[in-house]
Amino acid sequence: MRVLGIDPGLTRCGWGVVEGRPGGRPTALGVGVVRTSPDLDLELRLLEVHTAVTALLREHRPAAVAIERVFTQNNKGTAMGTAQAAGVAALAAAQADLPVAWHTPSEVKAAISGNGRADKDQVTLMVTRVLGLATPPKPADAADALALAICHTWRAPAQQRLRTAALAGGIGAPLPAARTLPRWTGVSAR
Repeated sequence: MRVLGIDPGLTRCGWGVVEGRPGGRPTALGVGVVRTSPDLDLELRLLEVHTAVTALLREHRPAAVAIERVFTQNNKGTAMGTAQAAGVAALAAAQADLPVAWHTPSEVKAAISGNGRADKDQVTLMVTRVLGLATPPKPADAADALALAICHTWRAPAQQRLRTAALAGGIGAPLPAARTLPRWTGVSAR
């Protein structure tokens, strides 16, 4: 399975492409960072992120896109920009008819290092080891994007089997069409 991982951000949007299977050693196919200038208007920065992700999808042809789920940070302005960058990355994936998986930072850290509270240096070290890279990917946004892609490569098949089993058992299945309930007449009608 080939996965494009996206660590969203407006100033630096990390990306990484890996190919692999659960239990196997994935291979890095590409890594980098999309940078936008803070001097540009927001809509132009988002357009640059969208255009770059679209080009990456065409170049690497992944089977899925894994994006870090944005959580509230101390700086709400930063969280908003990060969420907007994640949104345009998801839009590019949808336009390419690709599934998008959202992974929390702690889920990715646990998958790559065994510790959901690992720091950036630990994540970078483990990404370097898991992929057998000669040098650590820099900046940390690029390493985080590779970690997202690895996480999804390892976890997606199991998550899909659980989803299929849940649907087969009726969990999460669509509800039957709504039926109109008999009109309640209440006490006053008596």
